[in-house]
Amino acid sequence: MRESAAERHDRLLGLVRARGTARVAELAVQLGVSPVTVRRDVEALAEQGRLDRVHGSVSWPRQTAGPVAGGGGSPTGPVIGLLAPSATYYFAEVIRGAHEAAARAGARLILRISDYRPEEDRSGAEGLLAAGAEGLLVAPGWRSPDDPAEHGDWITELPVPAVLLERRATGGSALDALDRVCSDHRHGVLLAVRHLVGLGHGAPLLVARADSPTALAVRSGYAEALSALGLRASHPVIDSVPAELRPERFEDAVRALHTAVVSGGVTAALVHNDMDAIKIVQRLSGLGVRVPDDLALIAYDDEVAALADTPLTAVAPPKREVGRHATDLLVQRLRAKPSGDGEEAPRQHLTLLPRLRVRASCGALEGG
Repeated sequence: MRESAAERHDRLLGLVRARGTARVAELAVQLGVSPVTVRRDVEALAEQGRLDRVHGSVSWPRQTAGPVAGGGGSPTGPVIGLLAPSATYYFAEVIRGAHEAAARAGARLILRISDYRPEEDRSGAEGLLAAGAEGLLVAPGWRSPDDPAEHGDWITELPVPAVLLERRATGGSALDALDRVCSDHRHGVLLAVRHLVGLGHGAPLLVARADSPTALAVRSGYAEALSALGLRASHPVIDSVPAELRPERFEDAVRALHTAVVSGGVTAALVHNDMDAIKIVQRLSGLGVRVPDDLALIAYDDEVAALADTPLTAVAPPKREVGRHATDLLVQRLRAKPSGDGEEAPRQHLTLLPRLRVRASCGALEGG
């Protein structure tokens, strides 16, 4: 069976840890891969703070020489493991926030990526524990509504404190009793819908994926937002998929949105996510539909929305803040002393509200 990147990273880390310092060329020979692959792995691991890189060599990270300024941290602070479904796009900012908070607390952050394979989450967490993690930040690679029940029970059995990141558990489940920090995507959708209605549009049409917890939350939030504002959708939700994976289905989504606009029934849309939104705007332009003239559009995620030819108004979940707050909460758990009666502090569910960043694509800036 082909070795995964995570497994190769573990072998690389093991070699460096055993030797203290190693050259990239030597690691390539020992790992049985090309120097280019090792350089990429080293770059990724160095960005995560798991290795130090200097002039063609890598070494095991040195302990912090002293407390982090202003953070009150210890040079021998806790080791925190972060299990994330991806280190790019949405979760890049979550990881960055966690890394910042860990550094401020004098803690060390180590990372494992599941590539949205929930069946591998447990082994990823075990790898973090084996690497010395004393507490875990866990963002499982769930995709479908059934994944928490099928691939979530192991989190409640962890031998160390854990905080869920950007994931909600079913009410009443054992997972629901864990600490968690999440963005309130339902509120984010409400911000977008209310903004478009305030500009004079009817119920906006939703174009959304269904392949992640965020996508599912956006979909459910859309129905709640329409109900809260007394609106009724004139068209069903348009199912979208990544254009690079299923170009024919992505084109179907574009065509469905184009038909809804030219028929005169839709003048506004919310699109999850903004990478899809940028591509949709480009395709609509080729079909004669202009944004914002013919269609006011808001994207969801705000990763690259501002970089579009027509900068996209976007809902921006507080991704970096989620990482920071979750890390702070976990550090508090790790350093907390039991109360006089031996009880630990109450568990926390912290929900952070997204912001709406208004740009040109919704038409609100015209003439301003």
